Amino acid sequence: MFGKFGPWEIALILIIILIVFGVGKLPQVGGAIGKGIRAFRKAQSGEDEEEGKSKPKPDSQVDKKV
Repeated sequence: MFGKFGPWEIALILIIILIVFGVGKLPQVGGAIGKGIRAFRKAQSGEDEEEGKSKPKPDSQVDKKV
């Protein structure tokens, strides 16, 4: 039922997206969607956990008096 989209249906969806978000907001919306997808993939593969373990802790004493 929803599996086949023709060119007219895709064009209609794109026109509705342009009306809702406007031309100026489309790059921001696309960037946000891309960042969300990247974060989701990293979370699935477990890269976030590995990065947190491998990063050294910053030195809390910046001014060391000798």
